[in-house]
Amino acid sequence: MTAGSAVGNRILMTLAALVIIIAGMRAASSLLVPFLLALFLAVIIAPPLSWLKHKGVPGVLATLVVMAVFVLVAILLVLLVGSSLDEFTRNFPFYQSRIQELTALLLTWLSDKGVSISSEFVSHYLDPGKAMKLIATLLSGMGGILTNGFLILITVIFLLLEASTLPGKWRAAFARPETSMEQGRAIADNINHYMGIKTLTSLATGIIVALWLWVIGVDFPVLWGVLAFLFNFVPNIGSIIAAIPAVLLALIQLGLAPALLVVLGYVVVNVVIGTFLEPRYMGRGLGLSTLVVFLSLVFWGWVLGPVGMLLSVPLTLTAKIALDSNEHTRWLAILLGPRVEAEEQPRAS
Repeated sequence: MTAGSAVGNRILMTLAALVIIIAGMRAASSLLVPFLLALFLAVIIAPPLSWLKHKGVPGVLATLVVMAVFVLVAILLVLLVGSSLDEFTRNFPFYQSRIQELTALLLTWLSDKGVSISSEFVSHYLDPGKAMKLIATLLSGMGGILTNGFLILITVIFLLLEASTLPGKWRAAFARPETSMEQGRAIADNINHYMGIKTLTSLATGIIVALWLWVIGVDFPVLWGVLAFLFNFVPNIGSIIAAIPAVLLALIQLGLAPALLVVLGYVVVNVVIGTFLEPRYMGRGLGLSTLVVFLSLVFWGWVLGPVGMLLSVPLTLTAKIALDSNEHTRWLAILLGPRVEAEEQPRAS
């Protein structure tokens, strides 16, 4: 067998294994999604847990305190969002019919101005009702997470309790564990840094959006604030997806001027937080290119459903950090990242 055919066979075997893994992940998404949510919640909860331990609080007690606070916040969130979600779902047929009426009025107005657009074209490509239906599907998918709330909670507790024993197990299992442990710490630190900053900025985005919609008088401001918080984890296009239902609802409920105010609020919040605050505290090393963000959104949404869209960037970022920790795969991490600055590019000899 020649060297070229051996390399070709190795590539084919790798691609075949990748296809099998992806198919298995999609088939097991009902089990994989709660575990991944628990894993990323554990990453978010880990810093305050470490702080309590550093202050001398015993590990089990610190875990119980952090989890109690987390459960109280989750219960409050469920009570606030659950009723709004149910009412929005009940009123959805009215909203959809109202959007269709407004679309028909717009087509009539354009026709009077000499601009002719067929209703078939609008129904296929520009129907706002389909956007509302997509948002309703996403919200129902998020609501399905609540049915696995107890499983997620228990998994988070066990992950946090197991984390303290992992270094000792790693040292006992491998002959030279220090190098891999150092890489693991670097990956965990980078993910903790990203998730911590992103959680704080997303929380600020959700609170400001909810308050702004409440001032304007849009229905379900808490629901749209939570949606803005969740989709802020999806850079570049997440804020657009989160703004669509609030803008459409403001247009249906209050008219054009309040809808424009809603658009203005979303633009200001996302420009200030996404353009100035996040890059200042996040650093350059944790970015992803816009194309990679979009492709990861499509891929993880296809594999894991609506929750996969929220986890797409953290999952891809984890892969990027892992690739960057190895000299042989660092080139892949560079390709996944944003553009390289001119001074960082290698000079031609």
